[in-house]
Amino acid sequence: MAEKFEFKTETKRLLDMMINSIYTHKEIFLRELISNASDAIDKRHYLSLTNQNIKNLDYEILVEADKEKRTLTITDNGIGFTHDELVNNLGTIARSGSRQFVEEMTEKGEKNDTDIIGQFGVGFYSGFMVADSIEVYTKSPLDAKGYKFVSEGLDSYTIDEAEGLNEGSKIVLHLRPNTDDVKYDEYLDEYTIKDLIKKYSDYVRYPIKTWVTKFVPSKEKDEKGNPKTEETRELETINSQTPIWKKDKKDVKDEELNNFYKSKFMDWQDPLLTIQSNVEGNVTYRSLLFIPKKAPYDLYSSKFEKGLQLYTKGVFVLDKCKELLPDYLKFVKGLVDTEDLPLNISREMLQEDKALTLIAKSVESKILSELKKLCDKDRAKYEEFFNAYGINLKYGVYENFGEKKDKLQDLILFSTTNSDTKVTLKEYKDHMVEGQKNIYYASADNKDKVLALPQMESLKNKGYDVLVLTDNVDEFMIQVLREYDKVEFKNINSSDLDLLSDDEKKDIEKVKEDNKDLLTSIKEALPDVKDVVISTHLTDSACCLSSGEGISFEMEKVLNSQQGDNKVKAERILEINSNSELFKLIQESYKESKDSVKDYSKLLYDEALINQGLPLDNPREFSSLLENLMKKSLTK
Repeated sequence: MAEKFEFKTETKRLLDMMINSIYTHKEIFLRELISNASDAIDKRHYLSLTNQNIKNLDYEILVEADKEKRTLTITDNGIGFTHDELVNNLGTIARSGSRQFVEEMTEKGEKNDTDIIGQFGVGFYSGFMVADSIEVYTKSPLDAKGYKFVSEGLDSYTIDEAEGLNEGSKIVLHLRPNTDDVKYDEYLDEYTIKDLIKKYSDYVRYPIKTWVTKFVPSKEKDEKGNPKTEETRELETINSQTPIWKKDKKDVKDEELNNFYKSKFMDWQDPLLTIQSNVEGNVTYRSLLFIPKKAPYDLYSSKFEKGLQLYTKGVFVLDKCKELLPDYLKFVKGLVDTEDLPLNISREMLQEDKALTLIAKSVESKILSELKKLCDKDRAKYEEFFNAYGINLKYGVYENFGEKKDKLQDLILFSTTNSDTKVTLKEYKDHMVEGQKNIYYASADNKDKVLALPQMESLKNKGYDVLVLTDNVDEFMIQVLREYDKVEFKNINSSDLDLLSDDEKKDIEKVKEDNKDLLTSIKEALPDVKDVVISTHLTDSACCLSSGEGISFEMEKVLNSQQGDNKVKAERILEINSNSELFKLIQESYKESKDSVKDYSKLLYDEALINQGLPLDNPREFSSLLENLMKKSLTK
């Protein structure tokens, strides 16, 4: 006669919580039960090595659906349960025989080489998400009798002796009736079963088999004499068992890795770069990472989800573990498989844990190390990567107050005015002209626009190279870097661009003094200008704008494109070339009439704005002044 037991906890409330709260997706139940079956086989195999009464078997896990009875059965030939184990493990929710097994081995000082993951004791009860009753038929080699365990997940369960059982366990789920929201019958579909096994348990080390429909030639022939086909059912192993990332690198071909990537992450192209690693130390993990050849179309969308797939001992746990990647590397795809990461009881959400942080830092370092190797050894391929993802690295420098700048600064490539190819900061510094004090840079839409800037004139004459910044984030990144290998960055639009010799500086000071009143009159005509000065670096152009302290002109453009009506404005300093013919004519005009410079000043300022790529403050006034001057010139 069956024994009836009361659960040892407030079972009804706890089961409701597990079924409705702990597990987000009902399909997880199959992963949990297969993982438990794998654990049971692990235990039997381990014990068979030390107990001659326990035989080693050809281990397997069988998943069978019966649509008529509406049952799903998971069978294993693992260690099974004794009577007491049924009471202590299945009869007490959140008690784990797996965890106890590991603790006992540890107490004995025995090395734990088994991959037991079911250490929370609730995986079995996940079955109640889809079943209204569960039967367990089990026999242990440590018990002469077999047993049948039955529970409806309420307040009690029964245990009865059962004859003729094979060693191991058979779990029979009686599925719940379909509802408007959930069609439980789908878990009896052949395709669904295969899909869930592949999705969650593909790398369980033991074969997972299920019945598969196949069509084979029959002995009968059709009217044309061709063999007819007949439907048959065969047991087929669904899981691949050995993860590609656990194979030795030398045994895995590039084609195999590429095919894995394309099928796993749904890309039609081979990855640009594959990074495979096996780490042992403070944390132990394997990772297989891929950098796609092309950036995903939604990479910069707010809906894009970063993260790596997470496996625990070959069992799929999480599709996108965002904690494993920093934001600037969100384009990386791949997976991590570890034995060191504690999980919460649902295996769906990670606990805050030091191991997770260590793995994430190690993964980040490995990616950056491989990118540096690529940059040094295969520049063409690295440039292909940088063209696709360079802006992400730049944001990595800028984010978090530059805490990663030392890791990333040697991975940034720049176009320059003197080179047809992109260069690193080290390469730029190595080719600096003798006497050059700074790393110079300028922002514009492209290289041609930088070369056209008036500020480039003296830099060209000296042979100085200039970094061309074309992305919105570039100047913000430069501000964070501040210097490279003790050489400071300098914006060529800066008012303190120091390019003169001591004698040249003395000459400029004399020109300033001689034209002090004229410069003051020009400044008075331009209320938006902070100062008007004699330029120290113009050679051909009549004038240019430089920025004072604070934000640059490029930062002004970027910030104003994002801030709506709250506009910001960089300090404007009008620089005038005292050697230009135009300045000499203005000097003559000023001598004749001090008021004459007012219109000339406005035109000079507007010219400087145009050259700088900045909008005119008053386009209509500019047109009117230009027309008037043309009229005067034409009537002479």
